[in-house]
Amino acid sequence: MRSRRFVCTCLLLAALSASVGLAHADEYSDTVDMFRHAGASASFFHTSYAYAVFPTIGKGGFGIGGAYGRGRVYRAGRYVGDASMKQVSIGFQLGGQAYSEILFFQNARALERFESGNFALSADASAVAITAGASATAGTTGTSAGASGDRQAAHTVGHYQDGVAVFTVAKGGLMYQAAVAGQKFSYRPVH
Repeated sequence: MRSRRFVCTCLLLAALSASVGLAHADEYSDTVDMFRHAGASASFFHTSYAYAVFPTIGKGGFGIGGAYGRGRVYRAGRYVGDASMKQVSIGFQLGGQAYSEILFFQNARALERFESGNFALSADASAVAITAGASATAGTTGTSAGASGDRQAAHTVGHYQDGVAVFTVAKGGLMYQAAVAGQKFSYRPVH
């Protein structure tokens, strides 16, 4: 019973942290700007067909975890739709955190899969995590890390998997478990 209350509290904190700052209209442009100046993610703005940016995703868990965030989709630098991300996970995990995430779509086909409304990152998906002072790669197949000066100096290596490349930046909190696999996305075009 006590652990169930803790899980509920973690999920509530994750949901609240995801909504913090959404009132600021420029949070999206600030997040895009941050990724434009953070190591290898910068080059993806020149080569990708489109991207989806999530300024704040809140995540929490204790055995059972969850995450949620709202985002926007841009094609050729133009805002074309809204997106949301949900994740439920079971396994060894503890804590809570907030982070920003960006997904780059390599071509029109990859974006169409995302826009279908039933897009999920596969079990082998991984993200390049960029943090102030360090860069790390986290995924279902292992982790690695290296030091760097700051977000602008972060040197990361990213690549497309099934037409999608994912980068994250930690905003706060501490959580043991950093996989992005299992994230499910919904999409609604702007008319």
